[in-house]
This record gives sequence, C-alpha cells and structure tokens, in this order.
Amino acid sequence: MRVVVALGGNALLRRGEPMTAAVQRTNVQIAALALADLARNHEIIVAHGNGPQVGLLALHGAAFDPAMPWPLDVLGAETDGMIGYLIEQELMNALPDTAHCATLLSRVEVDPNDPAFSNPGKPIGPIYTADEAAQVASDHGWSMVREATGNRRRVVPSPLPLRIIGLDAIKALLAAKHIVICAGGGGIPVMRNADGDMEGVEAVIDKDRTSALLATELNADALLLLTDVEGIYRDFGDEDQTLLDTITSAQIESLELPPGSMGPKASAAASFITNGGKCAGIGQLTNARAILDGHAGTRVCYEKSC
Repeated sequence: MRVVVALGGNALLRRGEPMTAAVQRTNVQIAALALADLARNHEIIVAHGNGPQVGLLALHGAAFDPAMPWPLDVLGAETDGMIGYLIEQELMNALPDTAHCATLLSRVEVDPNDPAFSNPGKPIGPIYTADEAAQVASDHGWSMVREATGNRRRVVPSPLPLRIIGLDAIKALLAAKHIVICAGGGGIPVMRNADGDMEGVEAVIDKDRTSALLATELNADALLLLTDVEGIYRDFGDEDQTLLDTITSAQIESLELPPGSMGPKASAAASFITNGGKCAGIGQLTNARAILDGHAGTRVCYEKSC
C-alpha cells in the first residue's frame, strides 16, 4: 500500500517545549519509530510541518538585522533541509541496513492572486503572551493572532498549493524503492512573475493541503495526517466533546473546526477522499499504524462506512 504520511509541526515540536536541537531530535526519534513500523510493509512518502521552526529562524534573522529579514521561502527551504535530515537519519537508524531513503526540497507553485495574501492566517513560530506579542509586532511589523489559550502567535499568508514541482523525481525515487521525504512545510512557495520565471513568495503553505495534493498526484492508497491530538472532535474544548471515529467528507463541512489547526487537516483529508483517495486518517503520531488499520483516530470516508 502506498501511504503519504504528514507529520504535524506540533507532533515534532510540542507546545511548551523549548525549541532546542536536543528536543527536536528526541521528538524525531519518536516519529521515526512510528514511520519505520509503517515502512516495513508499506511504501511511504513523508511530509512534515515546519511552523515552529520557520518562525524560530525568522526570529534569528530579525535579531541579526531587523531591516533586512530573510524571506520566508528561503527560511522554508532551510527548515526543510534541517527537519528532513533529522527524519532521514533517525528513520534509517530504525530500519534495516537494506532500506533506502532520500530527502528532497520541493517547490510548490501558488497563485499570486490567492486571497490569502491579503488575509494572513497561518500561525508560525513561538507562542507569546499579549504583552510580548505587542512588542514583537511593533518591532518587526508582524501580524499576530489570538489563540484559544489567550496567547498570541505570528500569522503569515497561506496560499493554496497549485502544483508540486519535481513530482517526476519523487516518482523515480519511489520506483527505485526509496522512502521519500518531501514537501516539507507544505513546500517552498513559488510563483511565476511577469516574465514567466519562478520566484519565491513570502508565505507558508499549509502542509496538510500540500500532502493531500501529493497523495492525489501519486495515486496513494492512504493519507495519514499525524498530530498531537487523537483525532477530530465534535464540540472540541467543551465538557461533552466527542471523538469521531469516522466521518464523511461531506459531513466535515458542517463542523466548526479551528482554522489554524484541525480545520486544514479535515479539509485536506476530505479533498483527498473527494478526488478518489481510498483512506484518510487523522490522529496521534504514535498511533500511526492503528489509524491506518482503523483502530484509532478519525477516518474520513466518502460514504458512511470505510
């Protein structure tokens, strides 16, 4: 079975943890064990988030020279290389010596007229108190959003992915029996300028939406969106919240899901199923195989049963 696995940024670097190399590597080691378990009898393609990491690099760049910050497409490429390297190394440590893996930087084309550019909504970077956020916004001119906890995070544009550039290279590696790590952070956002050339974009693409597009383009059998929560909850945050073990792609539209977290995951899963995918699952990283087998998380189906 061909499975696209999307690792959430919060699964690789959980809320409240310090953004250190040691913490990141420890979390990647946990992720690698779950991935290795799937890779033993499935063909897997691994995508991953980069929200906390790209935000950290943006802070580093702003501290070095506030007047000349590094653009988000370049920071995205940096984090893709860093996280991809860690995943590849720990995954190979967890698999037999005969296993093969390759990490690719993936450019993803977006529409320069996407409405997201005038309505930033993708949270990245660390979490701030209200006072800290006000100071950071003043220092760097960043847009901030209030989270459910009452704290703040920086938000940037998150345009929809139109085309994954380099898909042929991914297919060639899969044909050569390689595990492929690609489309990190939703891919490096690029668009065509007036001359027809590609150029970077100041944005971060949602990795779940790109993962759904990747799964569709590769004719994957399944899409797993792995995060730090058990799955989709009805009335999330209320005392009577209910974990949904299955839901149809049509029913997702009736749910009120957080736009910065579960909303894009549910929409991505529904998109994959609507475009012919057989199985989409959302849940905790450590339950990856159980989610694929239908014993944990939330499975998104086209009909009422799957």
